Amino acid sequence: MSLTREIAFTLNGSLRNVTVPVTMTALAMLRDVLRLTGTKYGCGEGECGACTIIVDGRSVNACLMFAVDCDGRTVTTIEGVAADEASEPLRQAMVDNGAVQCGFCTPGMVMQSTWLLEQNPHASRDEIKRGLEGNLCRCTGYKKLIDAVAAVSGTNQ
Repeated sequence: MSLTREIAFTLNGSLRNVTVPVTMTALAMLRDVLRLTGTKYGCGEGECGACTIIVDGRSVNACLMFAVDCDGRTVTTIEGVAADEASEPLRQAMVDNGAVQCGFCTPGMVMQSTWLLEQNPHASRDEIKRGLEGNLCRCTGYKKLIDAVAAVSGTNQ
């Protein structure tokens, strides 16, 4: 018998109520219950950053967070960022700098970059490198990703 709990939280600007098993991860809730598949399952261990979301203004690995811990909180996923016109410069910089290749890491990279730029709008290249450390990419070698975030932050290329 699985224990469940009803939770209420703000997801991408809208109040959501959902009943979830107490052992379900936030990632599984987003993908399997709410059908928001932009947040990716990568490693399931908090090592790759593919599942990065923003919870109450903090960057979080959704695979390491229980869904019930979203109760009463504000959660932003890649779908929320994609719908936000303010994120257009970052998304365009990713395209312009060739930072989007296979695309698997892209949602997590955009989420982490969004959080980083919210914390430090004029981040230096070194700060960008440190800020993206927890997100893995197998395609770009990171230079293009760093260039994209630097373009938005106004850091010299």
